[in-house]
Amino acid sequence: MKIAIIGGGYVGLVSGACFAEFGVSVAVVEADATKRQMLLEGKIPIYEPGLDKLVKDNTAAGRLTFPTTLEQGIAEAEAIFIAVGTPTRRGDGHADLTYVFAAVEQVLKALDHPAVIVTKSTVPVGTGRKILEMAKRLRPDLAVEVASNPEFLREGSAIGDFMRPDRVVVGTDGEQAREMMRRLYRPLYLIETPILFTGLETAELIKYAANGFLAMKITFINEMADLCEKVGADVNDVARGIGLDGRIGRKFLHAGPGFGGSCFPKDTLALMRIAEEAGAPSRLIQSVVAVNDARKESMAARVVAACGGDVRGKTIAVLGLSFKPETDDMRDAPSLPLILGLASRGATVQAYDPEAMTAARALLPAGVQLKPDAAGALTGADALVLITEWNEFRALAPARLKELMRGNVVVDLRNVFDPGTLRAAGFTYAGIGRSAA
Repeated sequence: MKIAIIGGGYVGLVSGACFAEFGVSVAVVEADATKRQMLLEGKIPIYEPGLDKLVKDNTAAGRLTFPTTLEQGIAEAEAIFIAVGTPTRRGDGHADLTYVFAAVEQVLKALDHPAVIVTKSTVPVGTGRKILEMAKRLRPDLAVEVASNPEFLREGSAIGDFMRPDRVVVGTDGEQAREMMRRLYRPLYLIETPILFTGLETAELIKYAANGFLAMKITFINEMADLCEKVGADVNDVARGIGLDGRIGRKFLHAGPGFGGSCFPKDTLALMRIAEEAGAPSRLIQSVVAVNDARKESMAARVVAACGGDVRGKTIAVLGLSFKPETDDMRDAPSLPLILGLASRGATVQAYDPEAMTAARALLPAGVQLKPDAAGALTGADALVLITEWNEFRALAPARLKELMRGNVVVDLRNVFDPGTLRAAGFTYAGIGRSAA
């Protein structure tokens, strides 16, 4: 079986490598010549644990290829996956489908055999129906069916999510498409992965609904964290207490500086617009977007307060820049407004992240000092702010902090450190949703 994937970005490359691992012949069509050359040389343009080996092994086995033209890529492909970007459209918050429709049009014009066009990109409800109309208009001579196959990959654990998913969702009205997708996902069916077949619109909405709900859980526990600080409760225990309820679950109940990344900010905004246009506005999602945006903007003020109300002339060590561990993704990362806020208030910022330094440099003010390691960021710092909970930061002992830092303030935005241990060592500790006592 052969498939083609249009777009060699995060979703396309991970999906292509994993399908190839299933034994499928996969052609990943990447329009960016520089990225394509990198892939041909075995260089991965994104950071995802295990992806480099998966790409290397399947390229060597001949199952994963990176053709130079779209025509070569889709030749004899039974399914053609669209995995291009759908960024937030400037001005109105809708998902920008420019790249999706351009890719579909190119595929339809070059196609010379019956095939299934599958949207892997996150697209608004109704997109699949529009693609089906395009196929009928541009290629009435070919039997082209359309399916929606949303991805549920978490950055940092995407390969495991693909190989051992909670579920696979396929939306289509075509019997041939349904049968083809069954064959494609047979390795997962054999390990009893639930495979849910729905209509096009339902599959498209499932993706947005899932991300909207998870974003809502994060926002809820963040608001509970603020309440905990006011009443002297501990948000970690609150999260544990409610998470043990099987109806609620433990995941996504970790208080912090607000969610970021490539999915939640973009998808909650798009879901809000979709609901408004459909005449069924989602007030919950509207609140999630507003509360999360305000939270990220407020983190700098939290650090200033911990530093006594003024950071002018002070050096702040920032550990962690990416929006979460095990990725170099800086999209909508909470570190950005925090660092900008500190710099605008006169602080000198020394920052370090294990993987996101290159991506961060282009997004941060020139005055921000990016250090080669955690020790470099901590040296001479008046305060430490932990933003991203990389494992290497968890191992920082109080004695090491005292050795490197000039000051004694620790602002732990991920509740990684033990407050009692740090306070006993002479540090002023401020966490999220934890009593100041």
